[in-house]
Amino acid sequence: MDHLATYASHAQNSKGRLYPDYSNIIRSPFQRDRDRLIHSSAFRRLDGKTQVFAYHEGKNYRTRLTHSIEVAQITRTICKNLQLNEELGEAIALAHDLGHAPFGHAGERALNNSMKKFGGFDHNINSLKIMTEQEVHYPEFEGLNLTWETLEGTLKHNGPIKKTSDEFLREFNKKFNLDLKHYSSLESQIASFADDIAYNNHDIDDGFRAGFFTIDNLRTLPFIADIINKFEQDYPDADDNIKIYAITRQLIALMVFDLLENTKNNINKFNIKTSDDVRIQANFTADFSLEMHKKIALLRQFLKEHFYTVTSVARMDMKSQKIVEELFSVFMNDYRLLPKEVRQKTSANMQDKKLADIICTHIASMTDIMAIEEHRKLFDPYRRF
Repeated sequence: MDHLATYASHAQNSKGRLYPDYSNIIRSPFQRDRDRLIHSSAFRRLDGKTQVFAYHEGKNYRTRLTHSIEVAQITRTICKNLQLNEELGEAIALAHDLGHAPFGHAGERALNNSMKKFGGFDHNINSLKIMTEQEVHYPEFEGLNLTWETLEGTLKHNGPIKKTSDEFLREFNKKFNLDLKHYSSLESQIASFADDIAYNNHDIDDGFRAGFFTIDNLRTLPFIADIINKFEQDYPDADDNIKIYAITRQLIALMVFDLLENTKNNINKFNIKTSDDVRIQANFTADFSLEMHKKIALLRQFLKEHFYTVTSVARMDMKSQKIVEELFSVFMNDYRLLPKEVRQKTSANMQDKKLADIICTHIASMTDIMAIEEHRKLFDPYRRF
C-alpha cells in the first residue's frame, strides 16, 4: 500500500504478533487479522446479539453483526479518503463489538453490576480476551495471534486507558505492551467514529420501522427537516418508507464529510506526520466538528425520548438485565450448575474472583437466545436440563 499517508499504519512497520507466525505473500498482516476475525466463533455469535431490539423480536432489526458490518463499510470509506490503512481499519471495525454481552447495553449493565466487587465488566477488555485467549484455532498458541495494531486499536478505539484494575489486562500488557495511556491509531479512531455514525443512523431506521416515531416527528430536528423538505421537493410522491432511507443516507453522508473535513483540519493543526504523532496527542485527532457534535446530541436526545425509553424497549431491557443477573448469581452460588465444558475450568476451592471471571466470560459469550434458554433450564421446573 504505497499510496498511504505518512501518518497511516504501514504494514511493514507493524510491531508484529505476540507469537511467531508465518508470513503470507498474498495477504497483508492486517488482511490476515480481518480474515481470522471473520472466521472466529465470537464474530458469528454477533448475529444473535442485541443491538437495540432483542434478537428474537424479528423484523430484520440490526444485530451486533449487521452493525459491525456497517461500521466496517463506513470505516473503509473514510480510511480510503484519508489515505489510511483500510485493512487495519476494517479489522478493528469488525472486532470492536466482539466482547459485548447478550442483550446489548442491558446485558452489559447486568454483568457490570454482578462483577462490581470483582472489578466490573468492560466489553473492550473482553474483546481483547476473546482475541487473545478464548478463540483457539491453532496448536501453537491460544487466541488468534493478531497484530499489535489490531489488538491495540480494538481495545483503545474509545480512547486511552489511563487506569485499570483489571488483572487480565495488566498481565497481558506485561507480555505485549499496548501503550494503554496513549491514543490509538487514526484507523482505530476512524472506526470509533464510524461506530457512532452507524448506530445513530440505523437506530433512526429501526425506530421508525418499529413504529416508535414518524417522519413528522423527525421534522422537529431542523437538520433532518432540511433533508426531508429537499427530498419531498424532488420526489413528492415517495412514501415514508422511501423517505426514511433518504434521511439516513443523507445523514450518513453529512456525518462522513464532516468527520473527513474536521479530521483533515486536525492533522494539519496538530502537524501530524507519523502514526506516533497521532498517539501522543492530548485528544482524538479524528473528530466531528463542534456543530456536528451539537446535531448528534440533539439526535441522541430525540432517540432517547422516542426510542430507547419507550415501554416495550424498557420492559425488554428489564427482562434482559434480570436474566443475566440471575444467571450470574445462580452460577456463583453453585458452580456445579455450570455447563460441563465450563465447569471443568472451576474447582470447589477456587477463589471467588477467579470463579466470577469464568462465569462472566461464559455469560458474555452467549447470544440472546442462549441466555434465555439457559435461564429457562435453570428456573423453569418443567424445562428439560
